[in-house]
Amino acid sequence: MTIAVCPGSYDPITLGHLDIVRRARTLFDGVVVAVAKNPGKSGLLSPEVRVDLARAALAADPATADIGVALVPGLLVDFCREIGAVAVVKGLRGGADVDAETPMALMNRHLSGLETVFVPADPTYAHIASSLVKDIARYGGPIDDLVPVGVAEAVRTALAAQARPGTER
Repeated sequence: MTIAVCPGSYDPITLGHLDIVRRARTLFDGVVVAVAKNPGKSGLLSPEVRVDLARAALAADPATADIGVALVPGLLVDFCREIGAVAVVKGLRGGADVDAETPMALMNRHLSGLETVFVPADPTYAHIASSLVKDIARYGGPIDDLVPVGVAEAVRTALAAQARPGTER
């Protein structure tokens, strides 16, 4: 059984993420969505909330209901080794993603021999990025058509909590 990992911060998970995960499922026997804590990013949603939202989104679609979701506690290559993954699958929206993802893919291969499969974004979703979703929501813009059901409300709730003094994630 070949297992692939689709890693990301998923802060929040978007329809573009789901498209890549769905397509990865056609290439491998099993797929695990790996929710990573990125120390270089200031997250809006807690890692546990991101895991819960990803699980709910995947469970809602029969094509992805069998896909696992897990929190990555450390290095991605260690996580992949632990679960027996043979590849990492990453979506690419454009050249900037290629520039950002290639060094990570090369380092993962250097550390463990793990290969990365790049999947080009479907044009329907290529404009969707978690950072843009958060920016739009911060200014009260509509994001419901960019994210799975339930995610927009979680984003709005987290933003409202951030706006209240003394409130933490």
